[in-house]
Parts: sequence; structure tokens; C-alpha cells
Amino acid sequence: MPSSIGVPGLIIILVIALIVFGPSKLPQLGKAVGQTLKEFKNSTKDIMDDVTDEFKSDDKESTEKKKI
Repeated sequence: MPSSIGVPGLIIILVIALIVFGPSKLPQLGKAVGQTLKEFKNSTKDIMDDVTDEFKSDDKESTEKKKI
């Protein structure tokens, strides 16, 4: 099973969205999806930064213990 949607699949999704929501609601829907993706991306970045910082502090502590 392919993991990507591709252009034909994307066109079908857009046509279905146009039929279901109508042309007047699509810009609002697109804006809401964009904001949701932006918040998700920022949250994911924050989590990755926290994990990276934790690994760095653990590594620093382990190297300090080796010096002792």
C-alpha cells in the first residue's frame, strides 16, 4: 500500500471538500487546518528540544562522573 496520496488523490479530496463545505467555507477551513498544523509543528519542536536538552544534560553529567 503506497504511503503518499499523490496528485490525483489530492484533487479528489479537494473536490469532495468543495462539494461538502461549499466554496465560501473553503478559505476558512484552509486557515483552520493551517493553524492546527502550525500549532502541532510548534508543539513537536518543543518536545524535541526538551528531549535533546535532557540528553545533553545526561551526557554532560556522565562525562563529569568519568572525570572524578
